[in-house]
Amino acid sequence: MSAKKNININLKIWRQKNASAKGKMETYKLDNVSTDSSFLEMLDQLNEQLVNTQNEPVAFDHDCREGICGMCSLYINGRAHGPDTGTTTCQLHMRKFKDGETIFIEPWRSKAFPVVKDLVVDRSSFDRIQQAGGFVSVNTSGNTIDANATPINKSDADKAFEAAACIGCGACVATCKNGSAMLFVGAKVSQYALLPQGKIEATDRVLNMVRQMDEEGFGNCTNTGACEVECPKGISLENIARMNREYLKASVV
Repeated sequence: MSAKKNININLKIWRQKNASAKGKMETYKLDNVSTDSSFLEMLDQLNEQLVNTQNEPVAFDHDCREGICGMCSLYINGRAHGPDTGTTTCQLHMRKFKDGETIFIEPWRSKAFPVVKDLVVDRSSFDRIQQAGGFVSVNTSGNTIDANATPINKSDADKAFEAAACIGCGACVATCKNGSAMLFVGAKVSQYALLPQGKIEATDRVLNMVRQMDEEGFGNCTNTGACEVECPKGISLENIARMNREYLKASVV
C-alpha cells in the first residue's frame, strides 16, 4: 500500500447557473489534496476554497457517501463514476489520480436527465418509471402471508437479489451512446419477475414501466454493453433480456 501523500491537481468542471443557462467548463487549481480523501471530499475542499475567496461553490449531488444511495453521479475523465470499475463516485479515492493531473468533471449527459445546476441533474424520470410499476401491492388487511413462508428456488432468489442491487444512479444511461435506461428498467422488472410475490402484477408492471421509459425520452438498447461495464453494482445484461421476454409475454396476453 502506498504511503499517504498530498497532490496538486487541475480541475476542469462544468458550470451552469440553471437549467436554461448556457454552461461551460471552468478551470480551478487545487493544492494539497490528500490521496486518502474521497473524490467528494476533494470537491468539498474545492468548495471551501471557493467560499473563502467569495466565489460560488460547485453544486453536486451526494447523500450517504457509502456507495448505496446512487446520488453521487459524476462523469469523470470521460467515464461514469471515474476511472475505477465497480465503484461509485463517493467511493472513488484521490489515490487514483497523479500529481499535476488535469481532471475533467461533468454531469450526466442525457435528454432524460436535464441539468439543474452545475453537476446536478434531474433524475426524477427514474422515479416516475418506478411509480409506474416498480413495486408489489400488498394486502395489509391483516390477512397477509409471511413472505418467508413462500418457497423460492435458490437460483431465482439469488438473481432477484442481484437485480435489486441496482441503486438507480443512472450510470447506465450516461454511458450509453443511445441514452438507454434498459439496464435500470430491466433490473427493476427482474427483481419482481423472478419472485412469486411479483408475478400477480407482472403483466401490468412491465407494460407500464416500458411505456413510461419511452415517454421520458430514453433511447433504445443496441446491445453495446457499456452499461454493464460502468454499472457500479455490476448489474447484468441478462436483466434486459429478461425484461424483453416479460414484455413480449405481456404484449400477447
